[in-house]
Amino acid sequence: MRCLRRLHGISYTDHITNEEVRRRVLQHMSNYEDLLSTVKKRKLKWYGHVTRSSGLSKTILQGTVQGKRRRGWQRKRWMDNIAQWTGVNFSQTQTLAHNRDRWRMVVERSIMQCPYDPGGLWEQ
Repeated sequence: MRCLRRLHGISYTDHITNEEVRRRVLQHMSNYEDLLSTVKKRKLKWYGHVTRSSGLSKTILQGTVQGKRRRGWQRKRWMDNIAQWTGVNFSQTQTLAHNRDRWRMVVERSIMQCPYDPGGLWEQ
């Protein structure tokens, strides 16, 4: 709340309730896109860009480098996120990403599946 009040130039001595401060912030954030949607969009766009190219970045991203993964619990890979967000497997994402228009539609559809509740942003 201190940061929000400072951003809007509201002092604690102004006797403005926290709810009013939240309302003012939400009013100014009408075009707000939450962080997860931004990360998803950028990650999916980058994946499509790299998939259409050829080079070291494509080799690394797709995990075709020789060697083994570390012992223990396997960490998530980029492809795990891409498959989860798009709802299609690796070979289908490869095919979709080569057609830019179709890939843009997949990216937009995946972002729309990320619900954003402005009321839940402030509740703790």
